[in-house]
Amino acid sequence: MKVLLIKDVKGLGKAGEVKEVKDGYGQNFLIGKGFAKAATTEVLRKYESDKKKEAENLRFELANLEKLKDELSKITLVILKPVGANGSLFGGVTKDEIAQALKTQANLEIDKKSLECETLKNIGIHEVSVKLGHSIHAQFKIDIKAE
Repeated sequence: MKVLLIKDVKGLGKAGEVKEVKDGYGQNFLIGKGFAKAATTEVLRKYESDKKKEAENLRFELANLEKLKDELSKITLVILKPVGANGSLFGGVTKDEIAQALKTQANLEIDKKSLECETLKNIGIHEVSVKLGHSIHAQFKIDIKAE
C-alpha cells in the first residue's frame, strides 16, 4: 500500500514523502494515528496544490517584509525626554516607548519584543534593529531630544 506521510515518522520518512508500506502497518498505525493518508491521486493532487499555495503565501509574506524593511530604513523617529542639569536623560527610552513612537509617528505596528536594543540613555541619534521574521532584519534611527 502507498501512503503519503503527513508527519515525520522515525525510521520511515519525512512529511510529504510517498512510501510503500505493508497494508496492516499503513492502515492500522500510520493512517489510524494520523501520520499518513492513503496515496490516492486525489490526495496527492490536493497535497501538491496545498504546497503551491503555501509557497505563494510565503513569497507574498517575504515581499511584504522587504517592503516594510525599506519603509523602516527611511524613518527617523523623534522622541522628546526630560533632561537633568548635567545633560543626561531621566530614565531612558524603552522598547515600549519606541514601539509607541513607531505607531504614532510612522503609523507602523511593530511588536516591542522584535526590537533589538537596550534602553537608550543618551541624547542623540541611535540605530535600532528590528527582527521582522524569516531572517529579515531592518534598521531605523531614533533622534532623542531634550524637552
